[in-house]
Amino acid sequence: MDGQGIIEGEDGRFRCAWHGGLEDYRRYHDEEWGRPVTDDRRLFEKICLEGFQSGLSWLTILRKRENFRNAFAGFDFDRVAQFGEDDIERLVADAGIIRHRGKIVSTINNARRAVEMREEFGALAKFFWSFEPGAHERPAVMDLATLRANPTTDVSTRLSKILKKRGWTFVGPTTVYAFMQAMGMVNDHLEGCFCQKEVDEMRLRFTRP
Repeated sequence: MDGQGIIEGEDGRFRCAWHGGLEDYRRYHDEEWGRPVTDDRRLFEKICLEGFQSGLSWLTILRKRENFRNAFAGFDFDRVAQFGEDDIERLVADAGIIRHRGKIVSTINNARRAVEMREEFGALAKFFWSFEPGAHERPAVMDLATLRANPTTDVSTRLSKILKKRGWTFVGPTTVYAFMQAMGMVNDHLEGCFCQKEVDEMRLRFTRP
């Protein structure tokens, strides 16, 4: 890894170094992170999993993601919104996920808030993408120092406050910004990473909801 947070892979491509050369993490970096998402179920899944990540590493969550999907009905928030006490106890006992009662209850609560949001806006995507930062709100250069210095932004702080006012939980500004990064609302691949150009081109072609 160089001092700019970039690493060369065995395939000769240069990437953000945070995947650490791990195959599953590298695949997530290359194929998912930062690429624009408008699917409501994926948006709901990601914001919930970011909540579960709080205090842990994303790699821990990524390696349990299929277990989470099985446990939470594929993150179909209409179904999760109907979960009750028996489901909470089932999930607390599920060794395949993070057995944190507060985060489990939060996911069920957030599913109910997601249903309300879809009824109001027509889609979660319409709400979330309305917070996409403008060019004037973005750094001129995305390098390692900039990324490290900005675990939150004014936009993620504002979105966090609005979500909390709407009753969402485990949606602090850092969690919300990680969600925005992953779902492609910003392109935080570093200068020199081959994905940065690919994601920029995707975002140019991308039709906002």
